[in-house]
Amino acid sequence: MNRGADLGFKSVGRLCAGVLGALLLTGAQASASPPPVSAPCTAAVAACSEWVRLGTGGARSMIYRSYPLGKRNRGVRRALIMVHGALRNADHYFTTASGAAFLAGALGDTIIIAPAFRSAEGECKDALAPDEVSWSCGGDSWKSGGASPRHPALTSFDFLDEVLGKLADRRVFPNLEIIVLAGHSAGGQFVTRYEMANKVHEHLGVHLVYVVANPSSYAWPNAARPLPTGDAAPASAATGWKSEIPHTAFTFGAFDPARAPNYDQWPYGLENRTGYAARLSDEALRAQLVGRPTTYLLGQVDTLPLGGFDDSLPAMAQGPTRRARGEAFVKYLNDRLGAQAKVVIVPECGHNDRCIFTSEAALPVIFPAL
Repeated sequence: MNRGADLGFKSVGRLCAGVLGALLLTGAQASASPPPVSAPCTAAVAACSEWVRLGTGGARSMIYRSYPLGKRNRGVRRALIMVHGALRNADHYFTTASGAAFLAGALGDTIIIAPAFRSAEGECKDALAPDEVSWSCGGDSWKSGGASPRHPALTSFDFLDEVLGKLADRRVFPNLEIIVLAGHSAGGQFVTRYEMANKVHEHLGVHLVYVVANPSSYAWPNAARPLPTGDAAPASAATGWKSEIPHTAFTFGAFDPARAPNYDQWPYGLENRTGYAARLSDEALRAQLVGRPTTYLLGQVDTLPLGGFDDSLPAMAQGPTRRARGEAFVKYLNDRLGAQAKVVIVPECGHNDRCIFTSEAALPVIFPAL
């Protein structure tokens, strides 16, 4: 992953100041709320982690968290779940989210969770703890709700279902008002597909919103794709970084499958789904994609093929750059399917999670006012 492909120096500087300031943090900023059980845990160390049991056996996956999931906490009113990128570096994303929470003055009343989708499959060589689930690293992978090769009854979306269920337990978090599920890059792919596929949204009893940042691809709800004209033309998309306003000059039509025979197969489209997403019909997936509250954070200068950019034929069918793909996807959802998704262009940021999530544009999105 290239972490220097952006111009977000001010945001990164604010993060550094935030991490230092967090060491001196008191409960002053949360004085209007019930005091937390203890000071939030903000370091990516073992003391700030715990295991989440999955299924009926001994399988488990790890999370970093600022407060324990099983200890009653009346002070928590907001939750932020931050999903890592392709490097599966949950520690990095936990500290990013903690720094952002400091900048937003939200450390005291927010539980921050960074799940670790570790894998020892194929090209992924993570060291796993005893009984730790190894998630799929290719094809219908952890990014799209794929099943674990070693625990085929478990999918990565089941892991998130379990975490959400623990957050929604009123015996533990009686004052929790909202859960924000956010992810960047590969984590953004996870969030957009989980949003459309999960079956727990309406049953949690807590308001759940989704924040999708800079993914390389989306699961399109039908066979249409952006035509290579207007803002989807390669030359226009390449210079799209010049504007801080979302581009809207997109047209849509049939895609020639001879150019990419698998362009509409999961996880790029809805055909031939496996894993968690296969449990619902196409109609149900489309309805959930349209009806659930989602904000798309797109870096102003995320217009270069950097940081693990997906240049496969099915991905290129969605547009020439990450920014253009996101803008076109949201326009299609809103104009053709009646969604009310929001797009926020994050000024000066490229493909960099810390620039995105510590920006002034993103803070009120990932830490909504209560």
